[in-house]
Amino acid sequence: MSDEEKKPRNPGSRTRLGLGALSGLLAGFAALAVAELVAVAVRPQAGPVVAVGGAAIDRTPIAVKDWAIRNFGTNDKLILQLGILAVLALFAVALGMFALRHRRTGAAGVLVFGAVGAAAATSRPDSTSFTDALPSVLGAIVGAGLLYVLVGRLLAPPRDVPAAPDAPDAPDAAPREHGEGWDRRGFVIAATAAAAASAGAGVLGRVLNGSSGQEAVASRKNIDLPPPDSRAPAVPRGAQVRVAGVSPFITPNGDFYRVDTALVVPKVDATAWRLRIHGKGVTREKTLTFDDLLRRELTERDITLTCVSNEVGGPYVGNARWIGVRLDDLLKECGVRPPSAGGPADQLVARSVDGMTIGSPVEDVMDGRDAMLAIGMNGRPLPFDHGFPVRMLVPGLYGYVSACKWIKDIELTTFDAYDSYWVKRDWAREAPIKTQSRIDTPKPFARPKAGTVMVAGVAWAQHRGIDKVEVRVDDGPWQEATLAAEDSRDTWRQWSYAWQAAKGGHTLTVRATDRTGEVQTEKRTRTVPDGASGWHSVVVTVE
Repeated sequence: MSDEEKKPRNPGSRTRLGLGALSGLLAGFAALAVAELVAVAVRPQAGPVVAVGGAAIDRTPIAVKDWAIRNFGTNDKLILQLGILAVLALFAVALGMFALRHRRTGAAGVLVFGAVGAAAATSRPDSTSFTDALPSVLGAIVGAGLLYVLVGRLLAPPRDVPAAPDAPDAPDAAPREHGEGWDRRGFVIAATAAAAASAGAGVLGRVLNGSSGQEAVASRKNIDLPPPDSRAPAVPRGAQVRVAGVSPFITPNGDFYRVDTALVVPKVDATAWRLRIHGKGVTREKTLTFDDLLRRELTERDITLTCVSNEVGGPYVGNARWIGVRLDDLLKECGVRPPSAGGPADQLVARSVDGMTIGSPVEDVMDGRDAMLAIGMNGRPLPFDHGFPVRMLVPGLYGYVSACKWIKDIELTTFDAYDSYWVKRDWAREAPIKTQSRIDTPKPFARPKAGTVMVAGVAWAQHRGIDKVEVRVDDGPWQEATLAAEDSRDTWRQWSYAWQAAKGGHTLTVRATDRTGEVQTEKRTRTVPDGASGWHSVVVTVE
């Protein structure tokens, strides 16, 4: 072995690279913390992580978005935000190490992060002012300055050693042996102070952002929903099958599925909320307040909602008792006529406070079904997650063409003139809910005992109703299940089947028939463009 090979590698170089990476992380942390704090004065949605996340959602291919919902469920937004933070961390580490050689350029690289966040914030559909760029811009300036200072401590000689003149952006000389050529004390003081200040700013920003919707929270607490003028019939006895493991007939608010694109749930003050109705065929425009809705005739109905992202056998379906104002009555007061009556508009575009647009067929909204502007869910004001103060519902249509949450605007137009958010992303313009059924129990890969095993679940075909449910064991004949009592044709229907289970592995399959006589199709399709189809099956082993 040569003398050169025996010579130990310079530990100072590795140390300095590690400290450069740390400097980049601290600068990135400071930038995000300051941005979070500044967003308090602007709006929570203007923060860089939320803005970039929203832009990422808008540009994510449908197949990827569908995969995320399928695999992460309602945690998909958390996964996205963690992914953004991970990318930013890697970017910050790279900048920190690069700045050791090119101090000014590396620090300026943080400004690129700010530019991306500012562009994302100001390009969001709900952005109304250039001030949305401020959180990202100010955060990036602070981060760039901090990186410049920290790297300066790494490049400076110890305080008792005279500094050699260096060009600010020129490559450093070879690292001094054993990391002796840097201002250790100055770096530690600066890094510690920066970390503490950033943590404080971040925590303060989180707290203030969390309290920024207190007016909305207070307005919700002050709402006392009046008794509905048109009450929903009592849920019939026997609507809930007495089989363990079956979903409750009425889904509790806390368990109701949530699928939307909002990284920050909008908190709208009901006292300041307004809804404008305008557009093609509207002869009398209206602007309504929340109190205006409370003073109108209120309708209460049990309605099952289904997300178009629900795979066969999936969880994104729920049933609740809603209170609201009939939408067709409001539209008629505005002079709107459906296309079948000569109206010029065939699409109703609902806009949310977060910029979401949802297009619904005017004909369906005005055909007599219980389409409504809902203000209550299961006897309480709407939860913020589910659209407080007002959301739209149209029984029989998938949510992406009917269920606008946090609604603020209704425009009458045509399908030829305007494509809503999801239609621009290759989903169908019109999407009636498909006839579907699901096995809730036994669960996949369950190991029940031989003998009588209760197979049970739910089936739905909103606005048509369920007429029959059948179960098949392996490749045997279809056997008719026992249907629970029906609440209405707009709700799901539970079912059960007493299976005489023999030992061994078995496949249980279910299918439903709606009241029009249509049998649930066996053909498997994915959710795009208008909802999944196919039979739901589970595999069990009987012991």
